[in-house]
Amino acid sequence: MEIREYTDYKADEILRLYAAVGWTAYTEAAQTLERGFRNSLLVLAAYENDALCGILRAVGDGETIVFIQDILVYPEHQRQGIGTALMRTALHRYANVRQIELATDDTPETTAFYRSLGFSTFSELGCCGFMRA
Repeated sequence: MEIREYTDYKADEILRLYAAVGWTAYTEAAQTLERGFRNSLLVLAAYENDALCGILRAVGDGETIVFIQDILVYPEHQRQGIGTALMRTALHRYANVRQIELATDDTPETTAFYRSLGFSTFSELGCCGFMRA
């Protein structure tokens, strides 16, 4: 597996990945998703033999805050270390950033995954989060 920056947006492969993990709100707004990619701070991609296996998309200023907006891995490639490799690459790149945040589903699997990478819940840090949806 190879992790590299994703700089050449290819709508077909990105939309296929988002659809594979069931993120249809993104696939139904393909142009918005493409603009989001183009305006991201960083997009990393995991490849196996030049086939896209997963991506990580970060937004923020890269100095004081980074928000992990998306991390997706094809279902058939999950639990093989791809998500961990994507996250570790991003965390290494932004090692000096004070706040690295994300929002995710509240399931035992996702909680365990992010805890294994050193993340804490907002409440454990004496904080709370807000979202306007």
